[in-house]
Amino acid sequence: MPSFGHGTVIPPSSTRGQFSSRLGFIISAAGCAVGIGNIWSFPALTAENGGAAFVLVYLVMSFTLAYPALVAELTIGRFSTSDPVTALERINPRPLWQKLGKLTGLAAMTTITLIYSFYSIVGGWFIGFSVIPVADGLGLKGFGESMGAFSTVFSLLFMLVFMLLTTLMVTRGVKEGIERWSSRLMPALFVLLLVLIAFGLTREGGMEGVKVYLLPDFSRLLDSKLLISALGQSFFSMSLGVGAMMVYGSYLNKNANIPTTAAHVAVLDSTVAFMAGLLVIPCMYAAMRQGITIYAPDGSLLNADALVFVVLPALFKQLGVAGQWVFFAFFVLMTIAALTSSIAMLETPVSFLVERGNLRRNTACWLVSTIAAVIAFAIIIHRDTLLSLTVKITTHYLMPLLCLATSIFCGWLMRQDRLLSEIRRGFPDVETHLFWTIWPWYIRIVCPALIFLLVLNSF
Repeated sequence: MPSFGHGTVIPPSSTRGQFSSRLGFIISAAGCAVGIGNIWSFPALTAENGGAAFVLVYLVMSFTLAYPALVAELTIGRFSTSDPVTALERINPRPLWQKLGKLTGLAAMTTITLIYSFYSIVGGWFIGFSVIPVADGLGLKGFGESMGAFSTVFSLLFMLVFMLLTTLMVTRGVKEGIERWSSRLMPALFVLLLVLIAFGLTREGGMEGVKVYLLPDFSRLLDSKLLISALGQSFFSMSLGVGAMMVYGSYLNKNANIPTTAAHVAVLDSTVAFMAGLLVIPCMYAAMRQGITIYAPDGSLLNADALVFVVLPALFKQLGVAGQWVFFAFFVLMTIAALTSSIAMLETPVSFLVERGNLRRNTACWLVSTIAAVIAFAIIIHRDTLLSLTVKITTHYLMPLLCLATSIFCGWLMRQDRLLSEIRRGFPDVETHLFWTIWPWYIRIVCPALIFLLVLNSF
């Protein structure tokens, strides 16, 4: 039973929820990492930053930066067997570091709740857009026009639907809720991705997009904008810094090999991002063949933020009945991707309220979702100003700072013998392995330095 100093003892994992198997954890953690960022922002960033050159740099960054940080968060989480606030508060027994740890944990809870709020708005739009082809088929053209204009009424309605689905899944707990639904949603996501990729590759112009996506222009590899964009996308795509992976790690079986498990999660996350690009980039070039404008005369991507809401639906609508089915399948895919991440977003503050606030899980789930719904309501009412502001504050400023703080806590404030002891549980010969030769100094020096570059770039 791990102790964190000053006589405080964290309850053993047997008193908490736990994933039933390593596979269940990998699927759930990958679901946490796989979100609309993989399918929405990754293809847009790829299109803006040299195609295959960006993909190559992103994949390198994912395994040289994000993977070591993921191992750190999972290790802290499993060692503490507690919510992220408690884990960071007790990582070092000195009063100053305990206070800073608590503040960092609370900042992470606040940040992920804000992200859950605007994420639910976007997730609601995905649900609404998936209904458009059904409404069109029933002759309800007005619905599609209202949804396409992001009307306030429909935004509120589908935001609440999205939050309701997320909350109902999380109230079931770790095994019966998070693990069960992630194990259903992730295979569905892969199947839909494969079907839609086949569609994109068979469109006129699709193979031109494949060449842009797979054949890198090596002269772009050292482009500063490309490097910073790839660095940020690789780190944020795995949901690091806001406590989600830490709380998932606290539910991980003590006998699991953390470095190997983290590698599987990183591979799944990167695979989905790669597949998303293989879907969206060919569809973009197919859309250009249909006369839809994608790039401005200066080569910049038009409607980058609205790519999946404007450009792709315009392509689908030109393809008749088959296009309507693809329209529906694409936004169901986006909804699934959003749900697999929103489950983890809700679980993170819920774990804190259950363990530190002594609330029942159902009460905690509905309380957090209610607070997030009120915030989302305010964002929708003032969408033109608050939506972009909330996204910018959380993802451009708070997340990089929290990522930096977490890496410092793991690399500099947590005793190395505790890190080694925890990793050794599922990896007995780790001290003789190349991983332990590199990882300890890498998480102390390299990761904080690279994340600091992100922080500078954010400001």
